[in-house]
Amino acid sequence: MKAQQARQFAVMSVERGETIAGIWVAPSITDVGTYKLVAKQKSNGSCEWAHFVQRADGRRDKVYRGSVECPEHLEDVLSAINAALRRTFGPSVQLQPADADFYTMDGRKLDSSIH
Repeated sequence: MKAQQARQFAVMSVERGETIAGIWVAPSITDVGTYKLVAKQKSNGSCEWAHFVQRADGRRDKVYRGSVECPEHLEDVLSAINAALRRTFGPSVQLQPADADFYTMDGRKLDSSIH
């Protein structure tokens, strides 16, 4: 897969000088999917985030994006999303910190989230 094609499938790409600021995942919801939040810190200190639901077949739907001035403000984003998930699905559906594997566009696994 060429780099441009891979970017079409990625929810967020992390460029040189950027770091992963956080990844959060909620428990899977039957017939809905898994809600996720990913965030990166840019070289200027601001953070970009993407919130989406990943369906059982791998599709990513309802992708919302935004940015905040600093990593500390990601807590506000996380709190707002968790409040909406609680109202919609009950108290057991909350985003929790998660780990992930990172790969380059050519498929090589990275040892860290720093590029």
